[in-house]
Amino acid sequence: MNGPAPGNRRPRDLGEWTHRWRAGRMPEDVRDTGVVAVVGGPAGVPLLASRLRPAPSPEPLVLRPRLLRALDEGTAGPVTLVRAPAGWGKTTLLASWFRAAGEAGPHRGRVGQGPVTTAAEGARDGAPAGAAPGDFGAAAGAPTEPDRPRAAWVSVEAGDDGDRLWSYLAAALRAATEPADDVPCPPVPDRPPRPDQLELLAAALAARERPVLLVLDDLHRITDPAALTGLEFLLRHTGQRLRLVVGARAGMPLAVHRLRLAGELTEVGPDALAFSGDEVADLLTAHGVALPAAGVRRLRARTGGWPAVLRFAALALRAQPDPARWVEQFGGDQPDVAGYLREEVLAGLDPDTRDVLRRSAVADAVCAGLADALTGRTDAGQALAGLAGDGGLLHRDDSRPPWYRCPPILADLLHAELGRLPADELRELHLRAADWYADNGRPAEGLRHALSGGDHDRAAALFVARWPELVPYDRETPAGRAPAPPPPEAVRRDPELGLACAAERARAGDATTAAGYLRGAVEAARTLPAPRRDRFRRLVSALELTLARLAGDPEAVRAAAARLLATRPTPPGRPPDGLLAAQVPAEPHGAAAEDADVRAVAGTALGLADLADGNLPAAGLAFARSLSAAREAGRPRTELVCASRAALLYAVRGELRAAETLARDALAMPPCHGWSCREDCAHAYLALALVALHRDQPGEAEANLALAGPASGEPVVGAVAALCRAYLLRDAGDLPEGHRVLAEARERLTDRPRAGELAHWLLAVEADLRGARGDLTAARDLLGDRVGPAAARVAAAPGAAAPSPAVAPSSTAVASPAVASPAVAPWLAVALARVELRAGDPRAAGYALPDWDSAEAAGWPLPVRLDAAVLDAALARLAGDERRAGRLLERALDLGGPDGFRRPFTRAEPGVRDLLAAHLDAGTAHWPTVSDLVRGTETPAERAPAERGAAALDEPLTERELTILRYLQSILSNVEIAAELSLSVNTVKTHVRNIYRKLDATRRREAVRRARDLHLI
Repeated sequence: MNGPAPGNRRPRDLGEWTHRWRAGRMPEDVRDTGVVAVVGGPAGVPLLASRLRPAPSPEPLVLRPRLLRALDEGTAGPVTLVRAPAGWGKTTLLASWFRAAGEAGPHRGRVGQGPVTTAAEGARDGAPAGAAPGDFGAAAGAPTEPDRPRAAWVSVEAGDDGDRLWSYLAAALRAATEPADDVPCPPVPDRPPRPDQLELLAAALAARERPVLLVLDDLHRITDPAALTGLEFLLRHTGQRLRLVVGARAGMPLAVHRLRLAGELTEVGPDALAFSGDEVADLLTAHGVALPAAGVRRLRARTGGWPAVLRFAALALRAQPDPARWVEQFGGDQPDVAGYLREEVLAGLDPDTRDVLRRSAVADAVCAGLADALTGRTDAGQALAGLAGDGGLLHRDDSRPPWYRCPPILADLLHAELGRLPADELRELHLRAADWYADNGRPAEGLRHALSGGDHDRAAALFVARWPELVPYDRETPAGRAPAPPPPEAVRRDPELGLACAAERARAGDATTAAGYLRGAVEAARTLPAPRRDRFRRLVSALELTLARLAGDPEAVRAAAARLLATRPTPPGRPPDGLLAAQVPAEPHGAAAEDADVRAVAGTALGLADLADGNLPAAGLAFARSLSAAREAGRPRTELVCASRAALLYAVRGELRAAETLARDALAMPPCHGWSCREDCAHAYLALALVALHRDQPGEAEANLALAGPASGEPVVGAVAALCRAYLLRDAGDLPEGHRVLAEARERLTDRPRAGELAHWLLAVEADLRGARGDLTAARDLLGDRVGPAAARVAAAPGAAAPSPAVAPSSTAVASPAVASPAVAPWLAVALARVELRAGDPRAAGYALPDWDSAEAAGWPLPVRLDAAVLDAALARLAGDERRAGRLLERALDLGGPDGFRRPFTRAEPGVRDLLAAHLDAGTAHWPTVSDLVRGTETPAERAPAERGAAALDEPLTERELTILRYLQSILSNVEIAAELSLSVNTVKTHVRNIYRKLDATRRREAVRRARDLHLI
C-alpha cells in the first residue's frame, strides 16, 4: 500500500510507448524525438505525449482506497469533479486511479462497482500484456464487457485556448475510440468543432457500446468558457457514453451548477481529499518516520489533513532527532510550507481577495459583517463565499449568516504576515474586531481584541459590563498569541483591568497567568471606595470560581460558588437572606440584573460540577434554575450552557418534547455560530440523538450523534453517548462492538460514585446485548448480584415454582422483596426480567419485573417505565390474560404517547407486534399511533416483508385503498372515515368493496386480519 504505485512503473523505453499506441491505443502518427514522444497535431503542430498520460506520482505513494472507490462509483454518472486548492492531491489521486484502472484487468467490474479499489488493494494479476494505461483491461486478448469504459487522459496547461485544447482532446478521443467491437472510429475534429461536426461526433459516441471516459486534469487553466462549449454539448447528447473526470482548482469554466441541479455531478472536495489519521500514519510509515499516536493526531490537527503539507512534514521529520517535539512546533511558518503556500495558494488570488483573507485572519473565524468591518469594504462577504465555495480554500459552517475559517496551517502563515504589518495598522484591526464582537453578542472575543489592541479602558469596561459572558465553559483555546500585559500603573489606576486580563487568560486555559493577574488586581484594589469595592469583590469571586473549575476541583467549585452567592445584591422587593441581611447593603441601581447574573453563573457552575459527578437530578435542578436566571439577566452565553445541558438531562429522563424544544432553541442561539461553543452545541446534538433514538429514527440519531463528539470528553456525558451508540449498534446487529463501547463507558465511570443510575443503565444494556448473543448465563451473572437476593435466587433457579404473572403480576402487592425494595435499580430489574423471558421462563421474568406503575416509579426515567410496562403486557398475554395485557398496553401508550416514544414498542419482544395488532381490534384511544407502531415494529425474520405481501396479491391495493385499509382497523364508521379523508361516503364504500375483493374477504375484521398477515398494515 505504501510502496510505489503499480501504475508508476516506467516502460523500458519510449519505443514501448510508441509500440503500445500503434497497437491501437494512440494515433499512428507518433514519432520519437529522442526526448519525448510527439503526436502529429493539426497543421503539423506537435502534441506532447506527456500531456496524454498522467505524470509519474511522487514516491513513496500512499494509495487511498476510499477515494479510489469514490472515483470509481462517480464514473457511473456523466461528470466527476475533483476540486480543491493547490496541494490537495488532485493530480496524484487521478493518476493513481487512472493507472489502477488500467491494471485491474479481468478484475475490472462494471462502472461504479469498485474495480479500481480492487486493483488498488492488490488484485492485478490479470492485466493483459498489451494493455496501456487507461485501457481498463480491454487490450488484445482480454475479455471485454460492454459497459466497461475506454479511458483517455489530457493534462491542461496554462495558455491553452480552444484550438490547443481541442487538438489534445481529439488525440485523446481517437485513442479511446479506436475501431473496436465493429464500431468505426467517430469523426473527431482537431479544432473546436462546428455544430454539424458536434452532432456527428455525439451520434457516433452515443452509438458505441462501450462508454468513453475522459480525464481532464487542471481544467481551471482554461479561462475561456467558450472552449468547453463543444464538450458540454457532447455530455448532453451522447446518452452518457462520454463520461468526464475533472481535476481543477477554483474558477473552472464548466457549468457546475447546471450539472449539480440535474443530479449529474459527483464531487470530491477538500473534506474528502484530506488525509485521515490512519492515512497520515501510513504516509509517515512510507517515509520511514516513527511517530507516536499522539503525534500523529497532533500532525493531523495542525495540517487539517492537507496532503502537500503532510508530505513536507514527512520529509522534514526524517532528519529530526525528536519527531514528537518537532510536530508540537510544526506550523505554517515552516520555511518549505510557507514558501509553498505563498507561491501555489496565495499567489493565485487577486490582490483584493488576498487582502480580505489576510485582514480576516486577525479573527479565528469570520462572517461577512466582521470581514466588512475589518476591511472597510461592503463586499468582503462575496470574496469569502468565493474562497469557500469555488476554491474550497476556506471552511464554511451551516449557520446563517455563514462563518468562515482558514485551515490551521494557512492561518499560521496569515498570522505571520499580520505580524509584519505596521503596529498602528495591526492595532486598528484589533480594535475594529473588538467593536464588532462587542456589538454582536461575543464579548469574550471582543475582550481579547481590545487587550491586543491596547485599548485598556475599553477592555475594563467590557469586563465589568459583560463578565457573566466571559466565563469559560468549554475547552476551546483561542488562536493567536496572548495579548501583551498592560503597564503596572494602568492596573493600579484601574484594578478591574487586571481582572479583565485574568478573565482573558482563564478563557484561554492559562490558569497560572490568570491567577497572577488576579493577585495583582486584588493588591491594587485595597483603596477602592465601598460601592466599587463591593462590585469588585463580586467580580473576584466569579474569577475564583472560574479558576476552581479550571483546576477540576469539585469541592473548590462549590466553595467558590457559595462565596459568589454571598455577594448577591439585594434587589428591590426581595428581603435579604438570613445572615446576609447584615452583610449586603442595598444596591437599588441594577440590583435585580446583578442578582440574576450571580445566580446564573454560580448555579451553572454547580450544575456542571454535579453533572461531572454523575448526580443527574441535582444537575438538572441547578441548570433549570440557572437557565431561568440567565434569561432574566439576558446572558445568551450562559443561557446556551444551561439550555444544552438541561436538554440532555430531559432526554435522559425521557421528557422528549421538552428536550427537543430546548435543544433546538440552543442550537439556534448566536453563540453557536462560527465554530464557537462547540462543546455546548454538542450537548444539544446528543440530546437530539437520544430523542431520535427513543422515537426509533436511527438515521437521525446517527447524524446527531456524529455531531456530539466534543461533548464526550467528560465520562458522564460520554456514557450517555455510549448508550446511544450501543443501542444503534445493537439495532445494526453489531453486538460485539456495542459490548465494547459499553464496557469502556462503564470503566470511565468507576470513580463517579454518584453516577449510579447511569451505571445501572449501562449495565442493563450490556446484559441485554449478552442475552441477544445467547449468553444468558453471563447476562444473569452480570445482573444477579445487583438486583437483590430474591431476584438472584430467581436467576439461579429460574424453574422454581412461582405464580404466573396473571395471578401475581409485578404491579400488585404480591411482589418479591427485591422488587418491592427501593434499593433495586429499575434498569437492572427490567433487564433481568428480559433475560429470563428470553430464557423461556416467563414466571421468573414476572418475579424480576419491578412495579412500574407505583407512586415510587413515577420518579423513574420514562424509558425504563415504558420498557417495564410493555414487558409486563407481553407477560400477561403469554399467561393468557388478554384483557389485562390490553389494559397494561393502553397504560404504556398513555405514558409514552405525548412524547412520541416508539422504541419501547417497535424494538420490544417478538410478541409485542401481535399484541399491538390485537389491541387495534379491541379498541384503543391511540389507534393512529398503534397502527403506525404495528407497521414499524420489527418483523420476525421468518415473515415476509410488506412488499412481498403486497406482491402476493393478484391485484395490488392502490395508495388510496391502503389509506382506507388503515382506517378499517379503527372503530370509525364509513361515514366517519369519509369525513376524515374529505371524501364522499359512496367513494369510501367503493374503495372498501375493492379492498374486500382484492383481499378475498367478506367482512371488515377479516380484511384487516388478512392485511396484517400480508404485512400491508
